[in-house]
Amino acid sequence: MTSQVSSPTEQADGSVVGEQRKPGGTKDVRRLDRVIIRFAGDSGDGMQLTGDRFTSETASFGNDLSTLPNFPAEIRAPAGTLPGVSSFQLHFADHDILTPGDAPNVLVAMNPAALKANIGDLPRGAEIIVNTDEFTKRALQKVGYDASPLDDGSLDAYGLHPVPLTTLTVESLKEFDLSRKEAERSKNMFALGLLSWMYHRPTEGTEKFLRSKFAKKPEIMAANIAAFRAGWNFGETTEDFAVSYEVAPAAKAFPVGTYRNISGNLALAYGLISASRQADLPLFLGSYPITPASDILHELSRHKNFGVRTFQAEDEIAGIGAALGAAFGGSLAVTTTSGPGVALKSETVGLAVSLELPLLVVDIQRGGPSTGLPTKTEQADLLQAMYGRNGEAPVPIVAPKTPADCFDAALEAARIALTYRTPVMLLSDGYLANGSEPWRIPDLEELPDLRVQFASGPNHTLADGTEVFWPYKRDPGTLARPWAVPGTPGLEHRIGGIEKQDGTGNISYDPANHDFMVRTRQAKVDGIEVPDIEVDDPHGARTLVLGWGSTYGPITAAVRRLRAAGDAIAQAHLRHLNPFPKNLGEVLKQYEKVVIPEMNLGQLATLIRAKYLVDAHSYNQVNGMPFKAEQLATALKEAIDD
Repeated sequence: MTSQVSSPTEQADGSVVGEQRKPGGTKDVRRLDRVIIRFAGDSGDGMQLTGDRFTSETASFGNDLSTLPNFPAEIRAPAGTLPGVSSFQLHFADHDILTPGDAPNVLVAMNPAALKANIGDLPRGAEIIVNTDEFTKRALQKVGYDASPLDDGSLDAYGLHPVPLTTLTVESLKEFDLSRKEAERSKNMFALGLLSWMYHRPTEGTEKFLRSKFAKKPEIMAANIAAFRAGWNFGETTEDFAVSYEVAPAAKAFPVGTYRNISGNLALAYGLISASRQADLPLFLGSYPITPASDILHELSRHKNFGVRTFQAEDEIAGIGAALGAAFGGSLAVTTTSGPGVALKSETVGLAVSLELPLLVVDIQRGGPSTGLPTKTEQADLLQAMYGRNGEAPVPIVAPKTPADCFDAALEAARIALTYRTPVMLLSDGYLANGSEPWRIPDLEELPDLRVQFASGPNHTLADGTEVFWPYKRDPGTLARPWAVPGTPGLEHRIGGIEKQDGTGNISYDPANHDFMVRTRQAKVDGIEVPDIEVDDPHGARTLVLGWGSTYGPITAAVRRLRAAGDAIAQAHLRHLNPFPKNLGEVLKQYEKVVIPEMNLGQLATLIRAKYLVDAHSYNQVNGMPFKAEQLATALKEAIDD
C-alpha cells in the first residue's frame, strides 16, 4: 500500500506548503516547512548512526533541527524484543524550532518490535516504511502480534511502504566478498540512502564519513557506500515512492555566523576547554564512566593539545577526589557524573565547600532513584544539588536550557567557581546530553575573560608587624579566599575537612567561629552576581510559566501555540538556581498564577514556594521522556482558563 496524497494540504501535521514537478517529470516534489522522522530498530541495527548521519546532512543543508535519541539501557538487549528497540527522532524545518517534535510524520521500522513500540506515537496519515524481511512468524509472535499488521488492515490509517530492506541490501552487495550476515549489517545505510532521496538530503558528507570510519576495512567501506547509493537509487526508481519532499534551509532562523550541529555533551566539553583557555589554566577531568555523562570524558581525552588531562578513576569518589586535588594544585578542575554518582561524590563536594576551592561538578541527570533509568532523562537531582551534603554546605547551581546552551553554561559555571572559589553544580540531563541542534561557533572576542590571580606573597600583617599569609583572608567584594598554589614559597597553609579558623585557616572548634564561617560561606553564595531573570510577556498576561533546564524547548513551543491561538501567557526561564536572580521575587508577585513544569515531582516548585511564599502550581512528568509541546499547551491552557 502506498501513500496517496491528493493535494499538498492533506498531510497530518498541516506542514505542506507547496508542490512542484521534479525536472524530468517522473515524480512529484512537495515542499514542507517541517518534518519529524523516527528511525527505529534493534539496538544492533545502527539506528543511532543512521539518525546521526541524517542529522549531519540536514545540518549541512541549513535546516534548523532538534533530535531525540532513545536507546535501551542494556548493552545488547535481546534481538527482536520491545525492550531492545532503539530509536532516533529528528525534527527539521525551514524555520526556528525548539523540540524534537511531538509525533513523527515518518517512521522507519526495521522489525515488528520497532513498529509495535512506536506506532502509538504516529498521527493518522503518517508514513511508515517497514522492513518486510523481518516480519516473520517468529518475530511477530515475539512481540505479541497474532497476525501481521502489514496484512490485517490495522495500518490502513497510515501511508504504508513495505520494503524488503534486507533482501535489497544483500542483492546490492552481491559483488562484494561478504557473507550474508555481513551484508545484512548495511541495511541501515540502504534505509539512510532511501530517506536521503526522499527528503533531498546531501549525500557527500555521509560518503566521506564512511570512507573515514572504515578506512582500515576497505571492503566494508565500499559495501556501506554501495548500500547507501542503492537505497538512494531505489527511491529514485521504485513506483512505491511517487513523491519526494523538500524542506528549505532555515535562512531566517539564525543570526549570521558559522554553524555546526552539536550535542549537549559535546557542547559542554567544548565549553570546558574554552573556559580553561580563557582562564589560562590547565583543565583536569577526574571522572568515572557513567551513562549519560561518559561522552564528556571521551571527548576531553582527545584534546591533550589544549592542555587537557583526563583521569578515568576506579570509582566516583576517586574521580572527584583527584579533581579536588587538581583544584588545590591550580587547575580548572572538573568531575562528571550522573545522578547516582552525585550521591557518592557528596562528601568530597562538602570538602570542596570547606576548602573553598573552585571545582565544577557536572551532573547529567537521569531517571532514578538508585541506578534507575540509565538512558532516560529526568530533572530530579535539583534538591540533591541544593541540599545533598552534610552540614550547611551551599553550592551554586547552573542549568543549561538547550544542547547548544551547554557551551555557555560551562563557561558560566567556570566563571562562578573561579571568581568565588567554590564548587559549582552544573545540571544538564540525558535529553540535552544526547540531543543536538545547530550551534553558532562564537568568535574568540565574545568569550569572557576568566583569568585569575594566584596568591604570590603575604597578605596580612600581625600586630607585631610580621607579614604572613592567611589562606582564609577574604576579598571584601566576593568573599573569596586567596588561591595559593602548593609549593609557592611562604604560602604554606593547612588543608583538611575540619572547620577552619577565620583568616588563619587553623583548625577551630570554637562555636562562635563555626557560626561565623557557616554564615560567611552562605553569604558568599548568596552574593554571587547573576543576571536578572528576563520575562517574555508581550500581552500583559495574568499567568506566568516558569521553567528551568531542558524544559525550555517544550515550554517555549507550547507558549507559541497558545499565543498563536490568541491566549496571553508570560514565560521566564531560570539558568541560575542557586542563588536565584535577585529580581525573581518581584517578577513572581506580578502574576496571579505561576505554573512550573518539571520532569520531577515538583522540586523547583518546592523551592519557589518556600523562598517566595508563592502558590506555584506544579505540572510534572517522570516517564523518562521530555515534555511534548501539545501536552504542555493543553495544561497551560487549562491553567489560564481556570
